[in-house]
Amino acid sequence: MKLKKERILKIIVLVVVVGLYFLIPAVKINVNQAIFILKNVDVDLARGYILGFGIWAPVVSFLLMILQSVAAPLPAFIITFANAGLFGWVKGAILSWISSMAGAALCFYIAKFYGRTAVIKLTGKYALESVDAFFERYGKHTILIARLLPFISFDIVSYAAGLTSMSFFSFFIATGIGQLPATIIYSYIGGMLTGTTKTLVVGLLMLFAISTLIFLFKKVWDDKKKEKKTINLKN
Repeated sequence: MKLKKERILKIIVLVVVVGLYFLIPAVKINVNQAIFILKNVDVDLARGYILGFGIWAPVVSFLLMILQSVAAPLPAFIITFANAGLFGWVKGAILSWISSMAGAALCFYIAKFYGRTAVIKLTGKYALESVDAFFERYGKHTILIARLLPFISFDIVSYAAGLTSMSFFSFFIATGIGQLPATIIYSYIGGMLTGTTKTLVVGLLMLFAISTLIFLFKKVWDDKKKEKKTINLKN
């Protein structure tokens, strides 16, 4: 009986979401436009789109981040850069962090609710398997490590976490801590961007360099700890 109710609920949620998209023209137009902007990695276009909603701009930015999260692997940094340019890097960082956390939570529960087959359709089999390997290697530290690395999709990690036995509380805390440094850096750089391709690339290279250094430092630190532990056991 419980399984039957869950199946009915899954179908209802899916029908409502699909119905909103196909039956309400405004929803379909805005979703398609938002996806186009994110795919084109255009900060100016994203700023203009969000700003076009006037006082509702923060809400639209929030929903845009949610859309980006579900439709992995669309780039989230475009929204973060746009937020920094529109609202200032501090307020932009807060908005980006809160909305990305909401998106991560949604991805986590979509995976829990609909299972691996649905996640593969949303992310792709190869992308999900690559993150699975990351989970096998780093275990409970995967979330924190992955959030610090820009070359690992934020959203696919959230989906993958939802397929594990990890509790939502552990996932949410690790995500919040791990996502904060990247959000602050993106927002600070985004506040200085003019929207030109050259400046955007420089900003991204700065972020990648910092993130890579953090990752390498942690790896060296962990290796030293393992080596020290092995020596102690031998003695």
